[in-house]
Amino acid sequence: MRVLLDIQQKLLPDLLDVMVKRYRILQNIRVMQPIGRRSLSSNIQLSERVLRSEVNFLKEQGLVHFASAGMSITADGEALFLQLEDMMKELLGLRSLETELEQKLGVKKVLVVSGNSDVDSWVKREMGRACVAELKEHLLPNDVIAVTGGTTIAAVADMMTPEHRTRNLMFVPARGGLGERVENQSNTISAQFASRAGAQYRMLHVPDQLSEDAYSSLLLEPSLKDILKLVKSARIVIHGIGEAKTMASRRGSSQEFIDKLEREHAVAEALGYYFNRNGKVIHKQRTIGLQLDDLENEKMVISVAGGHSKSEAIFAYMNCRPSDVLITDEAAAKSLLHLT
Repeated sequence: MRVLLDIQQKLLPDLLDVMVKRYRILQNIRVMQPIGRRSLSSNIQLSERVLRSEVNFLKEQGLVHFASAGMSITADGEALFLQLEDMMKELLGLRSLETELEQKLGVKKVLVVSGNSDVDSWVKREMGRACVAELKEHLLPNDVIAVTGGTTIAAVADMMTPEHRTRNLMFVPARGGLGERVENQSNTISAQFASRAGAQYRMLHVPDQLSEDAYSSLLLEPSLKDILKLVKSARIVIHGIGEAKTMASRRGSSQEFIDKLEREHAVAEALGYYFNRNGKVIHKQRTIGLQLDDLENEKMVISVAGGHSKSEAIFAYMNCRPSDVLITDEAAAKSLLHLT
């Protein structure tokens, strides 16, 4: 395929440019549908005049459907998009990015989607779609899946779809999350996963940050012991990676703690742990749920994080514990390759 693309690039470069443009239009409609022409024009930075001509062509080919609510992709459009996906990864250089990152970070599998989630919200949804597809490849009957909070994992939950294999799943929060915005809490997100998958879920009603006395007391509660046992039994873990200071601020941490993170050069946060650039744990929050050591117990760990701004955080976390699968975007991937 690579040879054919190289030949086409030399002989018919305009043809490939048109293919890439129409692929991106289909991609955006697919993740944002139904979507109006003005919103789509803004998302892909294409003039409305040019876009009108392109979507009319796609409609004539039976790939896109127009309605009062906006444009959506047809079944034929979906099938064509999936057929194009592998070829477009080669053409856009995403496949080579994946291979280079696997070698650099020591990750078994890296999936890179096009775009920059710092700039375009649809890119998080595309990472979510990639994560759901990867998850479904590895599902076993009656699997327990632990998920963390955050806007990126919420986007993954939004892309979950039901099928017969998902009905017997159990989604659980990876750790306590009360205290954050409701939509970003792991409880809310695990419930969203379950709702969209037609599966079951359990909640972990404990604060994200606990005092020593509260932590010791809660661990003695029989009901909490049961849910904690279930959380730790999860075979698959889906988690995000955040920037250290951003996550500390979002959780209402004291200025004294934020100053400590700066002094010790913390750049990343995941599962309540803060890491410096070399992957050393700078601080561990006292929280109930999965701990870093729990990820070693034959679990499949999927990390989802993107955006140029998170490249250093991803690098730091992978220096501590490379995941089984990393799902990221093009902007983060290119930045990661330049970090040493």
